[in-house]
Amino acid sequence: MTTPQTQPVITETIINVAHACADAARTVIRPYFRTSIQADAKSDDSPVTIADKAAERAMRDILEEQLPDHGILGEEAGQSGHDGDWLWVLDPIDGTRAFLTGRPTFGILVSLFYKGRPVLGLIDQPITNERWLGVEGQVTTFTAANIPGKAGTRICAELNKAELSCTSPEMLTPEHTPRFKNLQAQTLRTSWGGDCYSYGLLALGQIDVIAECTMKPWDWGALVPIIQGAGGHISDWQGAPLHLESDGTVLACGNPALLPQLISALSPRN
Repeated sequence: MTTPQTQPVITETIINVAHACADAARTVIRPYFRTSIQADAKSDDSPVTIADKAAERAMRDILEEQLPDHGILGEEAGQSGHDGDWLWVLDPIDGTRAFLTGRPTFGILVSLFYKGRPVLGLIDQPITNERWLGVEGQVTTFTAANIPGKAGTRICAELNKAELSCTSPEMLTPEHTPRFKNLQAQTLRTSWGGDCYSYGLLALGQIDVIAECTMKPWDWGALVPIIQGAGGHISDWQGAPLHLESDGTVLACGNPALLPQLISALSPRN
């Protein structure tokens, strides 16, 4: 018999803190955009800048002051704080390569996990002033100053008419590349690039399927409530819910009815 999951109470205070974190990170990041900022290579050869580190520090300061009984896991500074049911997971700049090359397709990711699952997610694009907010059990919201868009996935009924997206071929491991190519062969076309911004576009009904791997919790945590609240599905490549110990594969689609075909296409057996 399956034990039902406890439903957390996402208060207005928690939502306001998430917005405050994104606002603080925006303020830090904007002055560095399209400047001659330098990047250092991390242990996995991915770039990191002073903007990444300062933006995460700004968000941590808010969380430590406003919600001291919550834990924090950040891409740049690791895990700290209270070891309990609530864990904030932060990626100050998801898409540092895009940021470094002056493309406004990176994003600030703020997510809140409860007992190991993401229950709140926020994507913020600080240059275009676009923001997505997803809360478990609620409809995703999208706000932007001068850019059109309405939260809600589109119903692409046939896989061969689907728009597929992935951040980069280089993120696909030798194990996952043939599986992705099998899916690619069954869809209409593939667009590359976008990082978290692509998931925001899927939540607006612009993209139908995203399949990626080698993803960390700070890469996908914020995306889960946003995609689900927009009417889509997000899981690993086997269709299982994402959790802190997931295998790094992420599959998102606007039409959940396509899920069996997607899982079949991505199966190692094929």
